[in-house]
Amino acid sequence: MTRRGIEWLSAAAADPELCRAHWADDPRQPYALPSGRLFDVVVIDQRIGLETFDHLERWRMPVGPAVIDHASKRTGFFLPPRSRDRFARTLTRETGATPAYRYLEHGSYVVVPGPLPLSGDRYQWLAAPRHRPEASPLRTVALAVMLVAAADTVARADRYGERYPSTGTAPAAEAEVDASPES
Repeated sequence: MTRRGIEWLSAAAADPELCRAHWADDPRQPYALPSGRLFDVVVIDQRIGLETFDHLERWRMPVGPAVIDHASKRTGFFLPPRSRDRFARTLTRETGATPAYRYLEHGSYVVVPGPLPLSGDRYQWLAAPRHRPEASPLRTVALAVMLVAAADTVARADRYGERYPSTGTAPAAEAEVDASPES
């Protein structure tokens, strides 16, 4: 995380100086920040969240800061404040079965990693803020679209695991179907 990223993130705290001092003492320490003023956060299941993050990165779509909480198995994506309606509308347009998520806005708090978490820490950055993120509606739309795609990918992978419980059964089953004579 850069100095400008720390300044932007700590500006969300009730006492920004105290937040920066907290991180100056121990840059690994997480900190609870209120959402709704500088950012909102969409919290989703870790498996779907990691897949969503991968889709956003792979397709070079706009992605803002993103965190992971290994203990609760959740990921959080930072969006511009007051993005809830655009996010919900986009999800509704993309699918009839909206993936599960929590939307943190005014009145909610999010625990963020310190600026320099280590690989074994509970809270880590998937994408740390480097500066004040643009308040682009494209980030909101991209997250909603990729969340639906990722949830579908994870669901398909789960169904594949149910159909072929061991790795040895899938190719053998497919080979038997291909080798069977036509009637």
